[in-house]
Amino acid sequence: MVQIALAPYNRAMGKHAHDKVLKTLEQRFEAHMERHAELEWAQVLARIERRPKALEALAAMEASGGEPDVVGGALKSGAVRFFDCAEESPAGRRSLCFDRAALDARKEHKPTGSAVEMAAAMGVELLSEEQYRELQRFGEFDLKTSSWIRTPAQIRKLGGALFCDRRYGAVFVCHNGAQSYYAARGFRALLEV
Repeated sequence: MVQIALAPYNRAMGKHAHDKVLKTLEQRFEAHMERHAELEWAQVLARIERRPKALEALAAMEASGGEPDVVGGALKSGAVRFFDCAEESPAGRRSLCFDRAALDARKEHKPTGSAVEMAAAMGVELLSEEQYRELQRFGEFDLKTSSWIRTPAQIRKLGGALFCDRRYGAVFVCHNGAQSYYAARGFRALLEV
């Protein structure tokens, strides 16, 4: 199921699809200026148009329910960062264990894939804890769902992985076995353009 949703974005996009994604991104950018008050759409568009692979990654984020938008100002390099800004963890990226090692270790009831592998296939990264908390400054995200986040190697080495959610007006960083997966847990992506 997940593979089918992302397949159109693994090859060169046609002009119609290209324009449709850009229009969606522009409308979301203009509707949520509080997320990136220091930027103008023309700056962001120029960066996207210099990197066709970035537009493919943004299209995959959009197709899987992420509702990507620019969060924060430009970095020192001039790059901008797109985060998934859907209210809940993207629906097209749920029921995934953490990574390939976790998927391979499952003996029964394997999920369709892993968060780390799907992110790599899309050309994006999982949010870090710091980035997840930054996103939460602009709204209340994951009130009913949770999202896998980048996990320190020492935790992963011991079989665990981290996820975040927002409950009771606070952001929580929690742990689970990396092999676990739930219908309400996905991952939020980051793309630097």
